[in-house]
Amino acid sequence: MNLAWKEMKKSKTKFVILGSIVFLISLLTFIISGLANGLSQDNAALIKNLPDGTIYMETAAEETHALSAIDMETQQSALSENDGAFAFSIQMGFLLNEQDEQQSVAFATSTDSAQFPDVKKGEIILDRSLEEDGLKQGDIFTNSQLDGEFTVAGFTDGAKYSHAPVAFIHPDDFAEMYRTDELQMLFLPEMAQPGAIPGLQSFSTEEFLNTLPSYSAEQLSLSMIVWFLVVISGMLFAIFFYMMNIQKLGLYGILKAIGVKTGTLFRMIWTQMVVITAMALLLSIAVSQVFETLAPDDMPFYLPIDATLQLTAVFFVIGFAGATLSGLQIRKAKPLQAIQQGEG
Repeated sequence: MNLAWKEMKKSKTKFVILGSIVFLISLLTFIISGLANGLSQDNAALIKNLPDGTIYMETAAEETHALSAIDMETQQSALSENDGAFAFSIQMGFLLNEQDEQQSVAFATSTDSAQFPDVKKGEIILDRSLEEDGLKQGDIFTNSQLDGEFTVAGFTDGAKYSHAPVAFIHPDDFAEMYRTDELQMLFLPEMAQPGAIPGLQSFSTEEFLNTLPSYSAEQLSLSMIVWFLVVISGMLFAIFFYMMNIQKLGLYGILKAIGVKTGTLFRMIWTQMVVITAMALLLSIAVSQVFETLAPDDMPFYLPIDATLQLTAVFFVIGFAGATLSGLQIRKAKPLQAIQQGEG
């Protein structure tokens, strides 16, 4: 520990440069992770907010929920046998206001459920993002597929699907608009101990999200960027400490000759890595949280504490691995050889 601090004080510039680079890489990683999580919420908050459970779709739909239709007999049987189960449907569509201005929404409906708002026939409950856009309770909307009108009965939080605000409507209105009484999906909560249902394919929440083309493509691209930056940070640590160790082989040889153990030298490198990483990450976390506060409302940025802690742990693991690999030449070097190499 003492050796580590003395070297860091002596070579401040080198360690400040390394810390600055780690700070910039980790900050970029946190911001991209926040954007990935924000886009995930904006794309599928309606599904992500469901409790643990199993989602069923018609097998013949081939993992396309818009083509799924669960017959009434199967639906009634599943709902009656499983407490907390419900059937629901989601379809993209639009609303027209009194000025014939169009608002894209994702229409959603369900059987009785604590997870979906209770909506009366002729009423509609919208995601709160539309309230921020100027819509208010009591506004009237129409749809070309519906004979009647929708009256805004209220707003709810966290209801987004396919980057569109969700509009919750009554099952009868949904049936009139889409000419079917059959709902698309079944949800059975985890406590219901769901099993196989003939003619239906089961999905966990994450598996269901991956059936959505826009969701899987977005998350895969952003996740690749995040992990690419994490790998770069590990390589950075390895290269930095490797170059420093090569320059100090003579010093290491002297230290080993006077009785300093190899483990002590490794602990010195690990201490330096921990100090640099901790300072850089604390600063990047603080800046990313400020960024989340100052980001425009229409920017889908969401960086929860669990994602921050996971990335922080990954950076420490990668940094430890990089620093350890860079120090392997210390273990192999003999004191006399190291001294000669340093002198040469």
